[in-house]
Formats: sequence, C-alpha cells, structure tokens
Amino acid sequence: MEAMKISKRFFAFGILACIAFYVAYIKRHLDSKPIVGATEGIAESTGDKVNRQALTADLSVFYGIMFDAGSTGTRIHIFKFTQQPKETPKLTHETFKALKPGLSAYADDVEKSEQGISELLEVAKKEVPMELWKFTPLVLKATAGLRLLPGEKAQRLLDKVKEIFQASPFFVRDNCVSIMNGTDEGISAWITINFLTGSLDDPQKRSVGMLDLGGGSTQITFLPRSEATLQTSPAGHTTSFQMFNSTYKLYSYSYLGLGLMSARLAILGGVEGKPLGEGEELISPCLPPGFKSEWQHAEIVYKIKGQKAGEPLYESCSNKVAKMLYKKVHKAEEVKDLDFYAFSYYYDCAAEVGLIDKEKGGSLTVNDFEVAAKYVCKTMEISPGSSPFLCMDLTYITFLLQELGFPKTQVFKLARKINNVETSWALGATFHYIDSLNRLQY
Repeated sequence: MEAMKISKRFFAFGILACIAFYVAYIKRHLDSKPIVGATEGIAESTGDKVNRQALTADLSVFYGIMFDAGSTGTRIHIFKFTQQPKETPKLTHETFKALKPGLSAYADDVEKSEQGISELLEVAKKEVPMELWKFTPLVLKATAGLRLLPGEKAQRLLDKVKEIFQASPFFVRDNCVSIMNGTDEGISAWITINFLTGSLDDPQKRSVGMLDLGGGSTQITFLPRSEATLQTSPAGHTTSFQMFNSTYKLYSYSYLGLGLMSARLAILGGVEGKPLGEGEELISPCLPPGFKSEWQHAEIVYKIKGQKAGEPLYESCSNKVAKMLYKKVHKAEEVKDLDFYAFSYYYDCAAEVGLIDKEKGGSLTVNDFEVAAKYVCKTMEISPGSSPFLCMDLTYITFLLQELGFPKTQVFKLARKINNVETSWALGATFHYIDSLNRLQY
C-alpha cells in the first residue's frame, strides 16, 4: 500500500492562479532559452530569443501535453487553453488517443517502446501549431503498471521515454518523465472531475467524489464534510492542499494490487510477478466449469481453468472474492451520503453488459452490478461466451464497492467525457505540472 501527502503548497495558487503565473513566467523570461507558454503568431528573432512584441501582443493560446502510461495502455492528452486579456483561462479543446499495450509490456526490450511513443508524438505535432512546439510542456506520468515493475526495469523504460522526449521539438525538463504516486493520481482525477463539473468555481455547488478502477490499482478520493471522517481515517488516507485561497482536506487513497487485472490474478490464486512452474495451472471457481485457456498479465502467461461444477458459479466466486478482499480496504462511512463518479474499468464492465450506453455513459447502482454479475455467472454455467472473466470482474466490482462503504442502493455516474474532455487524472496533473514550473520562479 502506498500514500504520500502532497506538499501543502500543492496547487497553492489554484488552477486559475497557476495559469496566470505561467503567463507571467513567460513574460519575465523572454531573453532566456524558450520555456513553456506561448501564443499563436510568435516570430523568432536571433538565436533562442523570442520576439518581444509578438509575445506581448497576444497571450491567448497555449497547450499542454500529458502522456498517461497505464498498465494496459499508453494515452496522450493534448490540452488547448485560451485566455482573453483580464479574463479567466478556459480549456477549449482536448485531443486524446490511446495505444495498447501498456509501457510495462516492453520492460525486457525497451527499444520496442519507441514506436508507440513516437506515433503519439506525431499526433501532438499535428494538433499543436509548429510555432508553439518549443513552448509546450511535454510530460509522461506512469501509473500502476510501472509501479509494479522491479525498480531497474521501470527506470530503463523511463530513461528511454525521456530520450525520445528530449529529441522531440517540445519543451521538456529533467522531470518530464516519472512514476506517479497513487495518491497524487487520485487527487489529480478529483481536481479534473470537479473542474469539469464546475464545483471548483462555484462554492455553492457540492463537490463530487471520484472512483477509478485501473488495471493495477484502484483509487477513491472525496472531500469529507464530516470532521469524524478525517479523524478516524487510517494514516496516509488523507491529505490537504490549497486552491482558490481555500484549503481542501481530501480523503484519498490508492490501493496498489487491487486494480482489475491485478485483482484477477489474486482471485485466481497467483502471485504478482511470479510465473507458474512447469505443468502448473490456476484453477478458479470464478471461471466457467470446463473452461481452459491461457491469460497474460504483466508479461507472464498463466494457464487457467474453471473449477468443476458444484455450487452455483456466482456463490462460489463471491466467496473467493470476499476472502481475497478481506481486510484489504478501509470502509469510509461518509461515502454513502456523497455523490460519486466512477471511471475506467467500472465504465468498461458496465458498458459491456449493457448497464450503460457505451458512448454516453449513464447512472447505476451497486445493486445493478450485482444483478448483472449473477446473470452473467448463471449464463456462464452453460457457456463461457466471449468474455470468460466477466463473471469474476462484475463480482469483484460488486464486492469492492461494498467494502469501500457503498450500500447497494448507492447511485454512481459513469462518464468517459464531460464537456468533451476525458475524465481522467491527466488534466489535473497538467495543471499541477504547470504550477510546479511557476513555483521555480516564486
């Protein structure tokens, strides 16, 4: 388990203030080598110096590029911001593209990672005007996939990506590539969703909580209204930061090893990073009786098979899942009274069984997941279908949500986008990175 309190000055100037300082930063350093920030219509003079008149004439458009290196894929987010004189900056457009597999799949052959990274960089070159390239910050943050790798393997991958980034025309710093702390991931996602829903701008609007189910880890983040929640939470489950001249005390925790893919392995009885011996196989009551196949996770191929028919599949699977989750998750009582958005595999699994629209998302309850799990498991007793893990996945989600403190009647909103912007941690992390650049100067 992991948790780190972020600095008290994290987002100290807030999203709006950080952009303002960001612009000021550019103005103050016109004669240094090109740093982040930009405007359309920049003209170069001699050497690395930038035309002062062009910069001061219009500072209305700038970009940020964030790579999300997850356990199952690498995604690029290209954010376009606009700011009219004396007005608040606005996020006006986001370009998103994802590639599989995740960066961690290249742990033993880092050179193979270059093709995917370069392909995504080409997307950025097309979206960002050429004259703004050297002013646009380029960042990659890796999540659970690399956190689960041995340190040396993870570092070799990061070094390779950094090498590719430094050869690009975009603005990069020494810290442009890193493994993201799980708690920071949750907080960045919380900031993103509350920015997109407008609750950060409107103090009268209630904030929403965030649930994210990735491949290797799962996060929960919310703003408690009860002081008791903060006082009774285990060490490392709360953090605070300043934003918009207010101090936010968040409940935020990332459970490494409880993402959907890692949970599958644990439910199957396997051990992360440990291959099976010759002739060994993982037998699970969550797989259809008579089912036999291979499954690859974190570069390791496992032989798996279903348990012989006995008690109903859902009952036998739920017993296994309950044992796997026993005492691994903290139950926060207050969550039952708050509004939550759920993302990633929560969305994907719900869409796969028709609980929500695949494109538009929707709302559902914990009970909806449970009903779907029972139906799918019952169907799999007859035929495994095209998704043999679906009984296990839906059962796991049902129990995980209840272990986190949600009653079966709790309603969640599931969305991939809000106002056409991806609902991931990437936007919040981009603001954080820009803020870190500003704090170097103040």
